[in-house]
Amino acid sequence: MPRGLGATLDAVLRRPARVGVYYHVAGRAIFQRRGIREWNALTRLHALTDRATPRPMAKLYFHYSTMNAGKSTLLLQAAHNYHEMGMDTYLMTADFDHRAGNGQIGSRIGLSRDADIYGSDSDLFEMIATRLSAGPVACVMVDEAQWMSKEQVWQLARAVDDLGVPVMCYGLRVDFRGELFPGSATLLALADEMREVRTICHCGKKATMVIRKGEDGQALLDGDQVQVGGNETYVSLCRRHWREEVGR
Repeated sequence: MPRGLGATLDAVLRRPARVGVYYHVAGRAIFQRRGIREWNALTRLHALTDRATPRPMAKLYFHYSTMNAGKSTLLLQAAHNYHEMGMDTYLMTADFDHRAGNGQIGSRIGLSRDADIYGSDSDLFEMIATRLSAGPVACVMVDEAQWMSKEQVWQLARAVDDLGVPVMCYGLRVDFRGELFPGSATLLALADEMREVRTICHCGKKATMVIRKGEDGQALLDGDQVQVGGNETYVSLCRRHWREEVGR
């Protein structure tokens, strides 16, 4: 609050009461009996204190897990919650993930929603800035975040810091070889908050790793890191059972 405003506000609130009003000061609903002159003074003070009070800081979030833990379902649920409150969200997904349809984020339980798509050479900061120019956005949500490049994660961080919009990323932490995806590695370094989306191994322990099975049903040790679809070829395991499968 600017210097002197606190004392002035206290003085206004101590004056003799004539008219009853509800008013919000610093986030609190206060009932005060005041005259019209005092009411006008309160509204002017509120405008000054509102400008002087820092807004809640936007953050970069990373929701990570292994395969088939329900990350996309959580993203879609979060987007739904925002829309129920009358707030717009901006959804993004990779342009080579067409399992739910082109420009769609889908979940294994049948939920889906339209999303903008980005490629390996897309500037995510510019995409978000362009969307914000069309109207306010309460939150940006990025699915399959592990496929972003290091530079694209930095672009999201810039959007959070410079545009003041929260960004929630949902993605895998490690691949079937037990190695970090580039996008996930950068998110682990830059995210303000990280949340693990949990699923379980067949033994009942928390699954933190994943194997990719070949046609013979054996765990693959090599291959492309990026493979869209074929969820049935992936099995989420705890570290102990992942080691047994890959022989480490």
